[in-house]
Amino acid sequence: MGMFNSILVVCAGNICRSPTGEYLLKAKLNAKDANNNIKVTSAGLTALVDKGAEATATSIALTNNIDMSAHKARQLSSTLIAENDLILVMEDRHLTDLLGQYPQARGKTFLLGKWINDTEIPDPYRQSHEAFEHVYQLIDKSCAAWTKYL
Repeated sequence: MGMFNSILVVCAGNICRSPTGEYLLKAKLNAKDANNNIKVTSAGLTALVDKGAEATATSIALTNNIDMSAHKARQLSSTLIAENDLILVMEDRHLTDLLGQYPQARGKTFLLGKWINDTEIPDPYRQSHEAFEHVYQLIDKSCAAWTKYL
């Protein structure tokens, strides 16, 4: 692959899963290549616009040396779809919803968990700390797998 200059990570609210995916993927790409120029951002299908990353997601990321404090949630739009070469979503349902709304995204939209058996990444919002930990690990594995193709 290696033809992606910009990647958009998408979930529902853009406060738990997609910011985690965005910041983890950035960190992994930078670790792989210090001169990495791939731009990674995130958005939500039903974003809680301008909200920061959710507290538990933020603290788990921080424990793993990932600082998401600068995050502000934003709504997915046709402009964002056009500006990005690769769009990564969390669930099959997101794939359906996104392609239903933005058919032009077909062919560049995939599951974040594509390379780990098309694993879906469940929403941890308002769930236990363990649920957030589990989701963090899934996102971590998924991003590590994607970096091989980027």
